[in-house]
Amino acid sequence: MDKLNKNQIRDLLPHREPMLLVDELFDIKKLNSATALVKVRKDSFFVQGHFPENPVMPGVLIVESFGQAAAALTASGLDKSTYENKLVFLMGVEKAKFRNPVIPDCDLILKIEAIRSHGRVWKYKGEAFVDDQKMADAIWSATIVDRK
Repeated sequence: MDKLNKNQIRDLLPHREPMLLVDELFDIKKLNSATALVKVRKDSFFVQGHFPENPVMPGVLIVESFGQAAAALTASGLDKSTYENKLVFLMGVEKAKFRNPVIPDCDLILKIEAIRSHGRVWKYKGEAFVDDQKMADAIWSATIVDRK
């Protein structure tokens, strides 16, 4: 599978609108890396209250987008029985840097890579771009847990 659309991502993740932020995952290298598209629009839910006169995508939602893209990458590469009835939780964020504001209307491109896995714990790194300009980068870890 080289590409996932929003409906396919929805099938892999528990997130729903408005919190399902990733619109597409492509250039998928199984359990290794992928590129994600997040469409940041003027009608995105966070624009109404996050500096309405000068809307900016909150940094915490950029990190959330990284996490969702990584979770979709991992789930798409695992046997369904491994992630079925499971949730992926963010464990930690390291070295997150927000270099430029992400302003609607734009396509935020996330390049993510799994850098380590040990059992149910995964570590990732990612970079976010708009029009080839780096907007943010981070290293984060997540774990797969049983859904309760």
